Amino acid sequence: MKVIYLALLWVLTLPVMAAEPVWVDVRTPQEYAAGHLEAAVNIPFGEIVEKLPEIAPEKDTTLYLYCRSGNRAAIAKRSLEEAGYSRIVNVGGLDDAREFFIEKEEQEVID
Repeated sequence: MKVIYLALLWVLTLPVMAAEPVWVDVRTPQEYAAGHLEAAVNIPFGEIVEKLPEIAPEKDTTLYLYCRSGNRAAIAKRSLEEAGYSRIVNVGGLDDAREFFIEKEEQEVID
């Protein structure tokens, strides 16, 4: 009975888990290692279409992309849109991502 309860609980929480936004640092692993947003995973922009489905298989997952200046994030955004992803935000550079992340966290506390 406990196993059935846990399985049911897991299934019911899937939509909630799927709704969580995903932060992606599209810089190189070396740049990521030098400093990154704590919530972000690192997928270099040239590998984004192949590797993102491992982390965000649902194409309506909200994705926040950033790089150094926003250029590589823009390239990654276009590639993901062509692959069918629909909720993508190019946040810009790392400093922009930090500010945006803090604003989103504060807004969630207020809501």
